[in-house]
Amino acid sequence: MTSAIQDTQTDHAQTLPTHPLEPLSRSEIERGVAILTGSGELSGQLAFSSVSLVEPPKDAVKTFTPGGPFTRALRFLGVDESANGRQAGSFDARVNITTGELLEVQRLSGGQAPFGGRDLVQSIKLTKADPAWQAAVRRRGVEDMSRVQIDMWPGSGPLPDGVDPTHRLARTIAFVREDKTDNGYARPLQGLIAHVDLTAGRVVHLEDHGAAVLPPESGRYEASHQPSLRTDLKPISITQPEGPSFRVDGYAVEWQKWSFRVGMHPQHGLVLHTLSYDDAGERRSILYRASLADMVVPYGDRDPMHTWKHVLDASEASVGNLANSLSLGCDCLGEIHYFDMPTLLADGSVYTIENAICMHEEDYGVLWKHRDLLSATTEVRRSRRLVVSSFFTVGNYEYGFFWYLYLDGTIQMEVKLTGIVGVSAVETGAEQPEFAPLIAPNLASPIHQHLFCFRLDFDVDGENNSVYEVDVEPVPHGPDNPNGTQFRAKTTLLESEDAARRDTAPQAGRSWKIVNPQRTNRLGVPVGYKLLAGATPTLFAQADSYVGQRAGFAQHNLWVTAFAPDELSAAGDITLQSPGGEGLLRYSRDRNIEDTDIVVWHTFGLTHIPRPEDWPVMPVEYAGFSLMPVGFFERNPALDVPPSPHACK
Repeated sequence: MTSAIQDTQTDHAQTLPTHPLEPLSRSEIERGVAILTGSGELSGQLAFSSVSLVEPPKDAVKTFTPGGPFTRALRFLGVDESANGRQAGSFDARVNITTGELLEVQRLSGGQAPFGGRDLVQSIKLTKADPAWQAAVRRRGVEDMSRVQIDMWPGSGPLPDGVDPTHRLARTIAFVREDKTDNGYARPLQGLIAHVDLTAGRVVHLEDHGAAVLPPESGRYEASHQPSLRTDLKPISITQPEGPSFRVDGYAVEWQKWSFRVGMHPQHGLVLHTLSYDDAGERRSILYRASLADMVVPYGDRDPMHTWKHVLDASEASVGNLANSLSLGCDCLGEIHYFDMPTLLADGSVYTIENAICMHEEDYGVLWKHRDLLSATTEVRRSRRLVVSSFFTVGNYEYGFFWYLYLDGTIQMEVKLTGIVGVSAVETGAEQPEFAPLIAPNLASPIHQHLFCFRLDFDVDGENNSVYEVDVEPVPHGPDNPNGTQFRAKTTLLESEDAARRDTAPQAGRSWKIVNPQRTNRLGVPVGYKLLAGATPTLFAQADSYVGQRAGFAQHNLWVTAFAPDELSAAGDITLQSPGGEGLLRYSRDRNIEDTDIVVWHTFGLTHIPRPEDWPVMPVEYAGFSLMPVGFFERNPALDVPPSPHACK
C-alpha cells in the first residue's frame, strides 16, 4: 500500500516567508511582477522567462535569528516588446519586494534571456506558417500539417549567412504523428531545419538536405499499445506505521542528525542549502549550497540534423521551470512529503507546480555487519537513506535529480536519465553506425553525451577550506619494496584555481578531499569530506570549438574557485546565444584557494551510444557522485543506530 503524509506547508503560496532562503511564494512573485510592470522601465508587452530569489549574503543567512527582519529581492529574466509587436530585446531586472523598489533593469547583450513557453508557441506557429517549409513537408509526402510535431532548439552556435545574431533565434525540426497520442519521434522529417527569428517574427533560413524514407514502425510505448503485459508482478508495500522519521517546517528539514533547507531555482533546479550534521549535540556544517550549475548535451554525429546540437538544458531552457508534478506510486513510493513550487509564466501570471519535490525514506540494505567467530555473535544494522528528488522534462528527455542522505554521514547525488533518444531517418544501406547506430528499421540515434556540472559550496566546519587530490600509486621496486607489492596514497594540495583543473583517474583511485585546516580530529588530522567520482567522461568536442567554448566547464571533471556570490552558473550567467568563454572559463583565474572560502565544481555524466533497447523509450541510466566523511567524525558515526527489531543470527 502506498501512502502520502499530510503536507505541512500551510498554503505556502500565500504565506509570508520566515527565513531568508525560503522559496518564493505566489504572492511574492505577483508583487514583484506588479512593481516591475508598473515602473515604466520596460516598454510594451513583456514575455517573462523566469523569476528567482536573489539570495542574501552568506553572513546575513548565518547570523539570522528566527523572527528577525530580512529583505527579499527578486530577479526577473525575460523579453521586452516594443509597441509594434516586435521584440526589443532581453532584460535582467531586480526588484526589492520588501521596500517595493525597482533596483535595476539591464538590457542583455551578448546573449538572450532563457527560453520560455511563449518562445515554443511562437516557434511552432511561425514554422508552420512558412510557405517554403510547408512545401518541403509536402515533398516528404505529408499533406496534413496538424500531424506535424515541431521541436524547438536553441539558436546558439554557428549561424547561416544573413541571420542576425542579435535577434532572438531558434531552430526547429519536425516529426510526423499518426494522431495526437502518437510518439512522433518514430518518424522524423529528415533533413529539414527551420531557422526562426523570433524578433523579426518569421523563418529567416530553411535548410533542406533532402528527404529520407519515413521509418515504417510505430514508436508507441503506452501500456495500451503493448501486445501483452506481465501478470506475475506481485505488489510491494512500503509502510511506516508510526510515520516517517523526518520533521518538516516549511522548507526546512531535519532527519537523523541531518538538517538542511530545500528549494528550486529556475536555472539550477533542485537546491539544498545549509546542510549540516548533528554530531554529539554540535551542529556541524558541511555544505552551504549544493545544486546543478549547468549541463550540456553535445551530439557527435556528422549528420547536419545533429552536428549543431549542444543544448545547455539548465540555463537555456530554465530546467527548474520544467519540473514534473510527481505522482504517488509512480515517481515516489512510500510515506511521502511533497513540496509545491510556484513558477512564473510568460504573461506574468503564477503557476504552482504541485508535488515538484518528493521526499521519503528508503531501506538501503545492510549498513554494517560483523560475525565474531569466537563468541558466535553477530551484529547487523540496517541502512536507511533520505531521498529528496525532482524530475524535469526537457523536450524529449527526462532528468531525475536525487539527493540521498545516509545514516553514516554520506551524501550522494544520482542523476537518472530516461525519456526518448534523439533520432534520424536513414535509408537502407546509408547507415553510419560509428556516429549513429540503428535502433529500429530505418531509424538511427546519434552518439551523444550528457554532462552535468554541480556547484558544491563547501562549508566543512566553517568557510575556510582547502582541497587535496589523493591518488594511489605503486611503490617502485627497491630495498623498501623488494617484493613489488606495496602501494601508497599520495596527497597533493591544490593551491590555486589553475592547479585545481583536474580530471578523474580511476586507475589511480583518484578522489578529492575537502578539509578544514583550522580544525583537527582527535588524531590530529584536519576534518574533511571527500568527493568520490565515478569513471566519468569529459567533453569530446574540441576545446576551441563553439561547444567547447560555450560548455567549457565540461573540459574538466573538477574545478575549484574562490567563492564569489555572483559565480553560480558553470557556463555563465546568460547562455542562450552567448559566444562562450564564460562561466568557469572566466571564474577560474588562478586565485588562491588554500584555507579560504571555496567552491568545488564537479562535472560528470555519461557518453550515450544508443542501442535498440533504448527504443521507443529509454530505460533509466545513472550517473552521479558521492561525498563521504574522511576524518570528519571521531569514529563510525552509525554505531548508535539501533538493531533491527527482528532477531539477527
